[in-house]
Amino acid sequence: MQTKTKFAAVLSSLTLALMAGFAQAADFSLNVSTSQVADDPMYKGMLEFKKNVEARTKGRIAVKTFPAGQLGSDEDVIEQIRAGSGVALITDGARMEPYVKEFGILTAPYVVDSFASMRKFVVSPMFNDWSKKLHDKAGFQVFSFNWYQGERNYVTNKPISKPADLAGVRVRTPGAPMWIEVARAMGATPTPMPWSEAYSALSMKAIDAVEVQYPSLWGSRIYEVTKYVAKTRHIQLVTGMVGSAAWFDKLPKDLQQVVQEEALKAGDYASKLTMDSMVQVEKDIKAKGMVVTEVDLKPFIAATQSVYTKFGYNDLRKQVNAVIQGK
Repeated sequence: MQTKTKFAAVLSSLTLALMAGFAQAADFSLNVSTSQVADDPMYKGMLEFKKNVEARTKGRIAVKTFPAGQLGSDEDVIEQIRAGSGVALITDGARMEPYVKEFGILTAPYVVDSFASMRKFVVSPMFNDWSKKLHDKAGFQVFSFNWYQGERNYVTNKPISKPADLAGVRVRTPGAPMWIEVARAMGATPTPMPWSEAYSALSMKAIDAVEVQYPSLWGSRIYEVTKYVAKTRHIQLVTGMVGSAAWFDKLPKDLQQVVQEEALKAGDYASKLTMDSMVQVEKDIKAKGMVVTEVDLKPFIAATQSVYTKFGYNDLRKQVNAVIQGK
């Protein structure tokens, strides 16, 4: 009996020691959110980030990941970030545009034609200057901005071949001004709502279409409630992992470096998964009965040039292209 009691005491001490060790190890905690589902490349990239950050910091930073908007809509999570919470979000430039205007051009129509071009830009000194402004003026910290989600296309229940075909088509968009204006310029009627509501809105005919990249089309089963994909390729959607400046600034310099390095690596990992998946997703949605059409991009490019004028981006576009071209 005495032996059993001693064994129990030792076991209890070991358990408490382990618990104390874990508690001591997790000096900082970070919740990372995405609106994409668990099978999406973005979420898989988040898991890679979690694994590598916790390994490199020996558990001093504990990372939890949340797919499918489990922490709330992107707009809700942005408010949590601004309040200084230990939260980060995979988000787009348009949602940062209200705080630092330059960020909006990252989701401007046809600003680049490939991920490679945007990947080059988002590690440039110009982009780093924008990120510093976002930190200092609005309380956001860019961990990295190289999370490629794919090219955006129109997904509808009627064939689309030119901007005029989108007249009267109610299309789901994110709530940021840039997204709304791009849809309007392309001829559609923008209908802002969280991505998590798009499937049900299509089912109930509250909207007629979405504009979305292939991994999200597949992961959210949008092919079940739509018929056509028009490959407008109007946005190469490069997003970023953005967190709270207040949270980030509390980290020691060595941990700050780990977070940013691993966010960049995980972004590249997720981006490769995106690019690797695109051909297969197109085959899969065709097998589900969707009709995928190539369209003449020229009318869509012409229709969306007004967006640059409206947002005052004509000169900025030239500057971004100069950086990409190495001028």
